Amino acid sequence: MKNQKFLPYAALVIVSIFWGTTYLASHIGVEYMHGMLLAGTRQTIAGVILLAVFLIKGYKIPGRAMLSKLFIIGVIMLCGSNGLMTWAMKFVPSGLGAIVAATVPIWITIFSYFMISKSKISAKVIIGMIIGFVGVVGIFYDYLQDILKPEFQFGLVLVFLGCLFWAFGSVLTAKWALKINAMYSAAYQMFFSGIVMVIISYLMGESYATSSFTMELWTSLLYLVFIGSLLSFSAYVYALNTLPPSQVSIYAYVNPVVAIILGYIILDEHLNWIVGTSCLVTLAGVYLVNSAYSKQKKLQHESAKLAIESEH
Repeated sequence: MKNQKFLPYAALVIVSIFWGTTYLASHIGVEYMHGMLLAGTRQTIAGVILLAVFLIKGYKIPGRAMLSKLFIIGVIMLCGSNGLMTWAMKFVPSGLGAIVAATVPIWITIFSYFMISKSKISAKVIIGMIIGFVGVVGIFYDYLQDILKPEFQFGLVLVFLGCLFWAFGSVLTAKWALKINAMYSAAYQMFFSGIVMVIISYLMGESYATSSFTMELWTSLLYLVFIGSLLSFSAYVYALNTLPPSQVSIYAYVNPVVAIILGYIILDEHLNWIVGTSCLVTLAGVYLVNSAYSKQKKLQHESAKLAIESEH
């Protein structure tokens, strides 16, 4: 009984801390391999391992329609988000990437409005959005000297696109509500997206070079596969299925803090009062959006439930 209460929170701690460390691991890895190829290799290996586990357990391969949707979601969320975000780590600090990525709940709210329910956006959500974006602008103030650099600009574009793809994929996943085991679904998404990213990398002229496989790259890749994908994602799915979504969302506020601290200690990245304050402002805005959106969804669910009961 104690384990049943403890394990979900242990899983949440794993997600909160270890997902924040993947920005550092990616930042190290892209020094030796193109970000898209690194992400593709990571997801392919993790997908193959996870698929093997489920197939050995006797799970059947889904039908063509289900596989098509898993392919689409995987490409949008992992190629479009993880691939671009990993690539961006070559051009922007890992802490900055993590803070910008923390704005994903804001983008999810916007996509949800247009794709699922065009219900009225509350004042709390709008205020939260404004506060969140003000925080991001504050962070960029500390990087004014870098903003004029083309590579830095390109990295920022990749980060923002990564946020949009993850948000869009998350809302699409909720809209489709696929009837399949969440972890089994993730295995196909990782495998499909990994293969696509490797193909894209080769089309871009990137390929595996024996000389690039240094101890640093091996460490980064293995960490991303086993800690970033298999352990942390499994923990995320488990937490999501055993705890209220509002509690699970805590990881989004811890990840950037972990990434900033590690970036400062190991990569000598910026960490001053401007970065710290702006990070807190951004997370405060995201919290307002997230809490307001969760409350709105709960009210919609209760209203729908009452409507169904009244019909009977």
